[in-house]
Amino acid sequence: MPDSIAPHPDSARIADRLPFLLRRNLVLRGVRAFFDARGYVEVETPYAVPTPGEEVHLKVFRTERAGADGTRQPLWLHTSPEFAMKRIVAATGLPVYQLARVWRNAEGSRLHAHEFTMLEWYRPGATLAALMDETETLLRGVLPPVVRAGGDDISINAPFERLRVADAFHRYAGVDILANEGDAVSLARAAGCDLRQGETWEDLFFRLMMARIEPHIGRTRPTFLTHWPASQAALARRDPADPRVALRFELYAGGIELANAFEELTDSTEQRQRFEADRARRLALYPDEAGLDWPVDEAFLSALDQLPPCAGIALGLDRLVMLAAGTGRISDVQWMGEG
Repeated sequence: MPDSIAPHPDSARIADRLPFLLRRNLVLRGVRAFFDARGYVEVETPYAVPTPGEEVHLKVFRTERAGADGTRQPLWLHTSPEFAMKRIVAATGLPVYQLARVWRNAEGSRLHAHEFTMLEWYRPGATLAALMDETETLLRGVLPPVVRAGGDDISINAPFERLRVADAFHRYAGVDILANEGDAVSLARAAGCDLRQGETWEDLFFRLMMARIEPHIGRTRPTFLTHWPASQAALARRDPADPRVALRFELYAGGIELANAFEELTDSTEQRQRFEADRARRLALYPDEAGLDWPVDEAFLSALDQLPPCAGIALGLDRLVMLAAGTGRISDVQWMGEG
């Protein structure tokens, strides 16, 4: 009789992870049913784009489109479908969602992958508070009543915590973060820590966030961390009641950052200024990437003035499945993980 043939290692790995992967399918079906029932339109936008995003610290994958006439155009795999989706909302006024593959280079850990799935949705007329309500309802619909992550039992049925960034820093770090915005020396003094060589205010803000804030939030119930300092607004509009902060939240559960959301900025002039500042900062921080620059997304900026008041969110689908499946590794919930 011929010798038995051993299964390929990929087959064994997929078989071992099959319970997690089947849970992924259940979550995907639940997500689509949730948005379809609420009148959202599922959309698809290009993955290879002329402008991948403007986040300062995200690394991108470069590719090239060759035309039949021999012309070549540099393109990048997008880090988010945000620009394209907002153009659709501006053109139609419709609430939209997308389960998009996105790419971020130079990443990799138990929570990060170079290629993953992002659930994004945009709801015209929604405020940040309304978006938190909707996000909470979604998670209750696709997660078990209690999930275990980071050694904690997290109640999904309990009302999610809503905590302002300034209150979190006051509670857990003893710092008035808004009074020290932009002044790294003052912030280090207030926090009782040494300022590292070359460390900026933003660097120290995120060091304190990781060391003193994140260990305490989302541990018994998910936490919406809201009203970020204005310098961290990204594509969010400032709070009219307090221009020191932006209408932005991040969602945490069991030590996992699940989502990032904005009440969207609709002023193209201000957004262009933010893009220019981000580009200058990216060039200063990463001068070796100067040759990898891309054009400003003029189509997005042109559409921004027609964007109705709305709120939008990017939620890591793979991380949501991790919570649903009870695993701590993103590779467990991806059908074909990175080799």
